[in-house]
Amino acid sequence: MYAIVDIAGQQFKVEKGKYVYAHRLPQAEGEALEFDQVLLVDNNGQVTVGAPTVSGAKVSAKVLSHVKGDKVLVFKKKRRKGYKKSQGHRQYLTKVLIEDIIQ
Repeated sequence: MYAIVDIAGQQFKVEKGKYVYAHRLPQAEGEALEFDQVLLVDNNGQVTVGAPTVSGAKVSAKVLSHVKGDKVLVFKKKRRKGYKKSQGHRQYLTKVLIEDIIQ
């Protein structure tokens, strides 16, 4: 069983017992969450598609930790001009454990 859920403006395919790294959520570590914007639910081949969301469907989850993503390097250069600029960025993420999918 899996579901497509809208979490913080992004769509994720979630399954029970799996982890998802979403953009930083305001909840504290260890707090329980419920996502009610479920776009699709697949229950062993029986697919329910929402218009735009599936009514009555929810995904319960738990915040495990707040982490930073991998470093993304931005490097700019203009050839023969002596211009080089390097900049790095690490996105703030929240590690979320999917506990249950309620249809």
